[in-house]
Amino acid sequence: MNGNPERIPADAAPRTAGPAERTLGTFLGVFTPSILTILGVILYLRTGWVVGNVGLLPTLVIVVVANLITLATALSLSAVATNMHIGAGGAYYIISRSLGIEIGVAIGIPLFLAQTFSVTLYAFGLAESLQLFWPHVPLRPVAAVTVIAVSLLAARSARLALKLQLPIMAAIGVSLLVLVIGVFRRAQDSLPLLASVDDAAPFWTVFAVFFPAVTGIMAGVSLSGDLKNPNQAIPRGTISAVLVGLVVYALVPVGLALAATPDELVKNNLVWFTITGGLWLLILPGLLGAIFSSAVGSMLGAPRTLEALVADRALPRFLAGGARANGGAGAALLISAGVALLAVGLGNLNAVAPVLTMFFLTTYGMVNLVAGLEQLSGDPSYRPTLRIPWIVSLAGAAACFWVMFLISKWACILAIGIEIGIWLMVRRRAMSASWGDLRRGALVSLVRATVLRLRRLPQDPRSWRPHILLFAEDVERHRDLIQFASWLNQERGILTMCRLVVGRLEDHCGTLTKETAALNRSLEEMGLTAFGEIDIVSDLESGTIAVSQANGIAGIASNAVMFGWSDRQERLQALLRVVGRLALLGKSTIICRAVPRSWSWSYRHIHVWWGGLQQNGDLLLLFAHLLSLNKEWRSATIRVKSIATNEMMLQRTKLTLDKMIKSVRIDARPEVILKPEGTNIQDLIHEESRGADVVLMGIRETAAGQETEYAKRLGELVRGLPTVILVRNAGMFAGELLQTEEQRRAVP
Repeated sequence: MNGNPERIPADAAPRTAGPAERTLGTFLGVFTPSILTILGVILYLRTGWVVGNVGLLPTLVIVVVANLITLATALSLSAVATNMHIGAGGAYYIISRSLGIEIGVAIGIPLFLAQTFSVTLYAFGLAESLQLFWPHVPLRPVAAVTVIAVSLLAARSARLALKLQLPIMAAIGVSLLVLVIGVFRRAQDSLPLLASVDDAAPFWTVFAVFFPAVTGIMAGVSLSGDLKNPNQAIPRGTISAVLVGLVVYALVPVGLALAATPDELVKNNLVWFTITGGLWLLILPGLLGAIFSSAVGSMLGAPRTLEALVADRALPRFLAGGARANGGAGAALLISAGVALLAVGLGNLNAVAPVLTMFFLTTYGMVNLVAGLEQLSGDPSYRPTLRIPWIVSLAGAAACFWVMFLISKWACILAIGIEIGIWLMVRRRAMSASWGDLRRGALVSLVRATVLRLRRLPQDPRSWRPHILLFAEDVERHRDLIQFASWLNQERGILTMCRLVVGRLEDHCGTLTKETAALNRSLEEMGLTAFGEIDIVSDLESGTIAVSQANGIAGIASNAVMFGWSDRQERLQALLRVVGRLALLGKSTIICRAVPRSWSWSYRHIHVWWGGLQQNGDLLLLFAHLLSLNKEWRSATIRVKSIATNEMMLQRTKLTLDKMIKSVRIDARPEVILKPEGTNIQDLIHEESRGADVVLMGIRETAAGQETEYAKRLGELVRGLPTVILVRNAGMFAGELLQTEEQRRAVP
């Protein structure tokens, strides 16, 4: 992590309507906007085009597949809605409170764009419908005027806009009845249209144009902050709207296929008026009303999604400024209207629809994923009153992404790429939220299943990983020590930094949670993947042993305990006693004397002193190898040094080291030094390793009562050297960590 990224607390939930504002029920707040958005522009102006392009049977396949995806999403949405308090923001609120704010924002921004593009789609539909009176109507100017008119109505009052939808629903019912009459009048004697026109559009292109017809459930969900009881209203309203829409979209294509030719259906977007003959005036209110009400529903939803994003501090506050009395105007609504006006530049309804489809499919996919993962996680807090099988939700999610790919693999990749880009930006801003989400529950379930499986697997030296428990008092004072612990761990195992507090539990437990959180923040700011832990003990020596025994879970307990060096002899003696007791527990020990220095951009020399008598050598060499894998140490050379007292021992040791290093495939160079007469080993080590960057040496077993003498010798040994890492290998695989498979098989 470079520098200190901006940390943005998102502890404030999106602004929800107060009790006085939560006045909408199931019918007016969810079912009405949902069904009117479903029975909108696609029903009147593109259903015939779909039938003419692909034929009746493929059209029914499109209707069924699209509605099954929407029904799965409605069920998933309902399940999650009956398990949580639903605030303002609709689908964004549900996703962010379930999968976390990062993923919520990554989906919420495309959802906002989808809702604003919906306004543009319906505006183009209204412009096309005017061709009945004005054959050469300029589509873009009329669409732009429609967007402005819809925005003004939404700014006036959300409740007023919704009340206007009741007579519109009646008008749609009349138009459907008139269509039935027209179909009976013009019904052909032949079977309904089974074939398509010669130059038909591809199946999945047609699907992409049709799919916005079934995205209406988001219109009701988007008003979640205005509902009296969203937990009941959302399931009842959305599922009812989807089922009613499915029936209508299954019957209308059959009627159109009976009453019109393929060419008529493809070339005449206003074929409904042709079929109904003199009754066409009764269709016009339903057509214009459905299109306009759908646009209003989308314009009511988009600002609320934007406001929820701003309330979570995912977007700048000025984007949702201004009062919103009775759902009135504010910056969010003005921005929504502006985006919808910009989308008018796409040209026509067929150009807007596929873009809209991609945005909505990603939202639908994530809503289904949320519900499926909530069910699979087994989280005790997930207790929806409407339960659906997890397979339904996950199948719905898979279908969404599969259909996106079939429509256009490049558009699918672009849409997902945009969302990943947004997610990465949000992650970089280090946003945090105060609410829980399903990620923790899902990961706990995964961890539980993994450790249970891990328990049944045999342990082997090849699978050994360094799970290091580091004892240190302060992150700032021991930065070098903590950094070396991270380098030795090399993210192969689990690193835990533990601070011991000597005292009574009653005196310190009140601040323990807060101090642990601060410790973890400090580790994160250092860019380390480590867990912070603070334990209260009665004394350091016994407390260290107790914490070391208890650290870890299941088969992932710490296997190496690390300490910083102390120049105080009594402290070092106590540390050596702890090393001996940890060895009895089968835990290796690392003592690091980190010498602060001005590090260059690359480190050059790692010296490993190989004795061969205490079984420390394999762990020393393994730690040297892990150290060299870090980018800061990547250019370093590892030199395995050993001391021989005579020529025969020199040749034999060199042969052993050469063979061992070659067999374990570690890039290291052996150097066996012949000890000169009159030179002690300590002086020889100082002479050889004074210029190294880090020196690794073993710690021998110390008998009880010999700690004072050995502590003095160690102090003299490390004095004058650079950073020294002392290792005592006491694990269950001591001496076997670097053995080859042939060497293991050779052991009887």
